[in-house]
Amino acid sequence: MKNHTRLYKLVSIALTAAGIAVIAPFSVPIGPVPLSLASFGCMLAVYLLSYPGAVYAAAIYLLLGFSGLPVFSGFTGGFQKLAGPTGGYLLGYLLLVSIAGWFSDKLNGEKKGYLLGFLIGTAALYALGTVWLMLETGLTLKKALFTGVLPFLPGDAVKICLAMKLGPLLRDRIRRRKD
Repeated sequence: MKNHTRLYKLVSIALTAAGIAVIAPFSVPIGPVPLSLASFGCMLAVYLLSYPGAVYAAAIYLLLGFSGLPVFSGFTGGFQKLAGPTGGYLLGYLLLVSIAGWFSDKLNGEKKGYLLGFLIGTAALYALGTVWLMLETGLTLKKALFTGVLPFLPGDAVKICLAMKLGPLLRDRIRRRKD
């Protein structure tokens, strides 16, 4: 039984990473930082896998992209994405799922734990991405915020709301299928 549970967890992580990789390339270019569905996929991963499974899924997604598979925004991939102006936002997905997963676990899967985790995790993603963007482009903090944060706030608010609605539904449906 122990091996079955472990195999189920590994397959769940792999399928969730694949799910992120499928939706993340769809994006809208907004300057050097595109609006993508990757953060939404990461939020759903927190619901489906909790912590630390969501971290593993996000890490696998990033490794797939850095290895050259076209799973990043605009169907791009490769290590050069990490070295470019959006590299910090990509690595920020690990912060997002780590923080959101931690809060959801510490607050026993309560809705407020997910919401708090998504908000703080998204802020951490923005912070890392903004600093990286400044270092890569030479933008001032103000310009980096206007380039890499402010245009994305409404979309990320929608992603958080959708994740809060769809996450529990998907998790419950998957759990019913498992039993």
